[in-house]
Amino acid sequence: MPINLPLLAPAAGCDCRRCPWYAGPDPVDASAVIAPLCSGSNPDCSYCGCARAEATATTAAGTDVCRTCPVRCGSRTDIGAWMADVGGTLEFDDIDLGERRLPAGLPRFVPQTDGSAVTTWDAQLRWPAYGVGLRRVFSPDTASLYRRFTDRDVHEVLGLRPGQLAVLVGYGLDPLVEAFWSRRRVDRLVERIAAMGWDLVLAPNYSIFGNWPRAQHLLSMRMSLLIADEFVNAGMNTVPNLYWYRLEDLRRWAAWVDDTDPPAVAINLQTVRQDSDWQTWVLPGLHWLAENLPAHLPVIITGLSRAARIDLAVELFGSRLHLVSQNPHQFALHGAVMTAGGRQDLHARPVDAFTASVTYMASLLDTAEARR
Repeated sequence: MPINLPLLAPAAGCDCRRCPWYAGPDPVDASAVIAPLCSGSNPDCSYCGCARAEATATTAAGTDVCRTCPVRCGSRTDIGAWMADVGGTLEFDDIDLGERRLPAGLPRFVPQTDGSAVTTWDAQLRWPAYGVGLRRVFSPDTASLYRRFTDRDVHEVLGLRPGQLAVLVGYGLDPLVEAFWSRRRVDRLVERIAAMGWDLVLAPNYSIFGNWPRAQHLLSMRMSLLIADEFVNAGMNTVPNLYWYRLEDLRRWAAWVDDTDPPAVAINLQTVRQDSDWQTWVLPGLHWLAENLPAHLPVIITGLSRAARIDLAVELFGSRLHLVSQNPHQFALHGAVMTAGGRQDLHARPVDAFTASVTYMASLLDTAEARR
């Protein structure tokens, strides 16, 4: 008769010394530390004094609070279900994205559009690839795929020319990507997206905020890698998204890359709007990754638009850098273009503005590369 062992989960109350993932000194039971991958609780966490952590396991109040809490921690009444959902571990060792490479002809700059009238936007450019965000394919309101894309080839839906690539940029606000995670198996979302024929998928990324418990950070990184693995298993060229909060996270990502040789890695910086976040989180991480990732590994960054930041990214990653941006499309809707002096409102025809901005942003990569 099989023995049902309890599912491992982060310790309640962020009690590091009783946590199976703790890598710090003096655990209560060293034999219970199965994977020392976390150096301790997050001192900036805003949830460590939550009602559930202070309540007993049987109080209705604690249970109700867990149902509405936006984060996962060891104190949750349903933490076991979440751990089961990610395979019962927070490690990366069981995931290998295989030997697929980036599709041939992927340009270094990929403009992202809303998925409508790409033929019109592309009239003057004939650009090699276009990106479309997840929220244009998967509805944030109904948590289902839009009928426009269902059971159709995405190249036909977008009106792409023969040879042009379709890139699914799987990023979105937390409610969107969380709904995708929850519904993906019930509605076979990954398989149905694979049937659309995307040439490349930037896998959805799950957030890591500074005021969240460390357990949520670890779960988010695991979820981001798992969802990439599911797209790969459905037959798609897929790039995982890297998020980090500590140096130990970057080291784990680098070790996983060394072990598995993925086709590329992606970094989503669309939400990095504050200079303080850029200086304290993004820049140190990018510098570390540039020094420690394999020199051949392509890096796809989404969300950079400032010329100075693009220059820096090229300085760090050189010709292996690819950028994805929706700024040319957003500006063109208002007749504005991106220039060396920033946004200029020229009241131009949208297609002219879009052409000018895409050409300009692509030139930043070439110009910065030439200066290296």
